[in-house]
This record gives sequence, structure tokens and C-alpha cells, in this order.
Amino acid sequence: MDLSQNTALGTGGSGGNGMLAAAVNDTAAATAVDDPKQNLNQVINSIQKTLGLLHQLYLTASSFNTASQLPLLQRLNGLVTELDNMVKLSEKCNIQVPMEVLNLIDDGKNPDEFTRDVINSCIVKNQVTKGKTDAFKSLRKHLLEELEQTFPDEVESYREIRAMSAAEAKRLAQAQSSLPNGDVKVKAEL
Repeated sequence: MDLSQNTALGTGGSGGNGMLAAAVNDTAAATAVDDPKQNLNQVINSIQKTLGLLHQLYLTASSFNTASQLPLLQRLNGLVTELDNMVKLSEKCNIQVPMEVLNLIDDGKNPDEFTRDVINSCIVKNQVTKGKTDAFKSLRKHLLEELEQTFPDEVESYREIRAMSAAEAKRLAQAQSSLPNGDVKVKAEL
């Protein structure tokens, strides 16, 4: 029997063993586009389906009797199939979660604490780097003032060379970012 006959006869589906839905998911997984958001959504949907199957399995197992053995086995098979589908779908997702986040979750803490700590660390490092940059700018300015008093001609030629170099660098940057029709290239956001 093919898939349309199973559907017409009422086998499979939500009240059955879940095999029909798994076959549909395998087909969808095979034709999935390499879009990261779509891949992630497919994994999320598979997780939700797995949770639903676990709930059905719990209900079947909690009221188990000899008559419910076949539905229990069918639901177990459906769960195994969906877990296999989830593994296949998750291979398309490249999500890296820092171990610190997982440790926070294991400790019962909010993973947003990790994000807050990382942002605060970046702010501190940014302030230190800005301080170093400002110190170097101040040193450069002081050195140029001292050199100008001692070697005024050389400092003047240095400034001319720097101005020409900066103009050339600006011209090259503009030439690389412009299209033949005069438009400017825009980097696509990821």
C-alpha cells in the first residue's frame, strides 16, 4: 500500500502508531533547504512532536494492560523513529552552546546571567582598549609637538606624506566598494 491508501483507510495519523507522520517528516527533511532558520524550526518542531509522543507513551504506559500492548509498541516505534528524525535534522544545524551556559542550566540558574557577564566583560575590555588607544594618541601628539620644535622641516614632510597616504587609502577604499554604475556595495547581514 502506498501513502495515499494508508491515509484513505485511516491507518496511521494521530490516532495510530505515528509511522505516517514520520514518513512525511523524512520526506520534508530530505527536501529541506540549507536555510539555518528553517533547519532550526524543523528541529524545534521535531522536539515538540517528540514531547507529544512521550506524553502519549506515558498515558499508554500508565494505564497498561495486555490489550494495550500493541499501541504501546507502536508508540515506542513512533518515538524511536521521531528521535532518529530529530538526529538527522539536528545534523543540519550548527549551534554551539558554551559549556558555561549548560553548567548554569544544570545548576538551576538563568542562562541570561552568562550573557550579562559576557557583555559586562566586553564593556570592561572595551574601556581598557579605549584607554590604551587614547594614551597612544596622546603620546603621538606629544612626540609630534616635540619633534616639530626640534626638526620642523622633517615633521612638515612627514605630515605631507601622511596626508597623501591617507588620501590614497581613502581612494582605494571607495574604489573597492563602488560598482561600475556608481552605486556602493552593501554587505549583506547574516
